[in-house]
Formats: sequence, structure tokens, C-alpha cells
Amino acid sequence: MAATETQLMLSVGLIEKDVNGDTLWVWCYPSVGSDLRQVLLKKCCLTHDGRDFHTFVFGQFRRTWYYISTVEVQEPTALHKVTHFSMVVTAKDFNPEKYAALSRVLCRMYIKNGSPVKMMEAYVTVLTKGICQSDENGSFLIKDYDVRKAYLAGSVKDVVSQFGMETIILYTALMLKKRIIVHHPRIEALLEFTRVLPCLTWHRKDWSILHPYVHLTDIELEDLKECPGYVAGFVDPEVSNRADLFDVYVNLPDSVITVTQSAKEAMAMGKLHKDIGHLILQSAEDAERSDSQVIKDISVKTKEILSNLVSMADECEDSKITLEVLKHHHFPPATENFLFHLAAAEQLLRI
Repeated sequence: MAATETQLMLSVGLIEKDVNGDTLWVWCYPSVGSDLRQVLLKKCCLTHDGRDFHTFVFGQFRRTWYYISTVEVQEPTALHKVTHFSMVVTAKDFNPEKYAALSRVLCRMYIKNGSPVKMMEAYVTVLTKGICQSDENGSFLIKDYDVRKAYLAGSVKDVVSQFGMETIILYTALMLKKRIIVHHPRIEALLEFTRVLPCLTWHRKDWSILHPYVHLTDIELEDLKECPGYVAGFVDPEVSNRADLFDVYVNLPDSVITVTQSAKEAMAMGKLHKDIGHLILQSAEDAERSDSQVIKDISVKTKEILSNLVSMADECEDSKITLEVLKHHHFPPATENFLFHLAAAEQLLRI
């Protein structure tokens, strides 16, 4: 277990803010590339002129996940002339709870010792044994943090409660691998909402589409544009003017979802969408059903649609569907349109 799970961790780093108000990247192990370092400094709230203090944020850049925990230094401490610091862990996997827990242990060690040495020893112990134990700083056990738990940590019911029947727009966009942008001025609200959306396409279990904390900088937007479909979160309201970045725009504070003109044809809704929408609504509004049961209900319906698509593909040459084959089944126009675009998203379409 530990061997494969610990190999997911890539680095640990430190950003400090001193009594003069200067914020510097002071240490890392083993190393962090200059582009990623630039992005991490941008994400760290210590570089934001003291406007907002965020104890924990996470995101993804060039297929590397980053987790940033920020602490205010309270006297007495072994840290001199430091008012705040951020612990930055980078990894290959999406698991906010796991890395928040590890960071808490490392932060306590740094406050107590005032040097990265003990912290690095703890990091290496986790890397080699999957555990670090210490009476005064707390312990961390990697196997307590199953990836499935991380996938299910958000609440689908909350999303449906906010958007109701319009949740079907999000479901359709995710199924068709469209570009979804979510805006909220509070990063915590953004992280909480965006991490749930990949659950709507549970059959893929693909959280690599999630970019929950993006700034409107060239380096980050270039990275985002490399992805064919994504869920990207922005705190900057200016993103609403960047129609080149999205097919679907979610204004989270106002609970408004907008589909761009160019995506409307692929996203056209019909009876199938209405049926799925009702199923999502009915399941999510059932007080007896947990979030994971709601996800399962949606997943069962999705698998039914996909198995029909696969059986159609199996009848075709190269197991690839053509528009002619779909027309042969006499589906309603909106259903045919959805299945055509879904076949393309699932690589079942003959080009």
C-alpha cells in the first residue's frame, strides 16, 4: 500500500511572510520548477496584500496538484521575525483532506522547531513508510485517506438544492466534456462547489478535469486550454467576459447558469434530459438518501445510456457509431443530437 500511495507525493515547500511584510519562497524539498513556483506564490494568500486569509486552498497546474496551508505565527515560537507561513505540498493525486492533515502535522513541527529539518524528516518518513507519528505534533497515517472518500467529500445534494432542474445543464456539459467555468468571489465556496461536479459523471472517476482555483494569467490559461473539457473556478468576475474560455458559465452567488451560443446546439435539451433531470431532482430531494446514494442513482442512469450506445457501436464496423446508425433508430431529434455528441466524447464515433 504505502509504496504506491506515498509515491504520489512530489514535494514540500515553505513560503514565509516576515515582520517587514515581505513574502518569500524560503525552502523546498526536493525541488519545485520555476513556473509552478510562480503559480504557487500567486495562490498563496500571503502575497495578496493581507486582504484575505485562507487557511487551506488547493488546485491543479500542469497535472500537478498543490495544497497550501497557511498559519499565523503566535508567540512564543521558535520562528523569529516571521508573522505567517504557508506549507505547500505538491502531489500527483487529488485528496485535499489527506494533504490538509499532513500539512497540519508539518506546520506544528515547524512552529515548534523553527527549522525545516524535522519537517523534512517527517515528510521523508511519510514518503517511505506512509506514516509519521509524534506525540506533541499529532500523527498522520496515509492509509486513512482513501481516494474514494476524497471524491465523495462534497455534497451533490447541495448542488441540486441550489440549481434544481438546471443541474441537468451541468450533467450534460460534463457528459459531453464541455468547458465549465464557475465564478464566486470566495475561494472557499468555489473549492466546495467545483470539487463535487465530477461526481455527476462518476463512471469516469476523473478529477483531472478539475481546476478549482485559476487566475487570469497567461501561464495558467495556457495550461487550462490544453484540456479538452474542464471544470475551472475563478474568483475574478472578469472571467465572465472571457467567452473564449467556456461553453457553460456558472455564476455561483446568483445561482445562474449560462450556455454560450456556440455550445447551444450540442447542449440542446429534450425528453431524455428532462427524464434525467427529474431523476436527479427526485433522488437528491429524498431526505432518506445520502449523497453517495444520489451519485449512484445518477450513475446507474448514465450507465444505462452508455450501454445502449456501446451496443449500437457493437453493431457497427470498427465498433464506431455514425450519424446514419443513430438516424436508423428514429430517436427524437434532441436525443439523437445528445447521443451523437456523447459518442464523440466517449470515443465511440467514427470520424
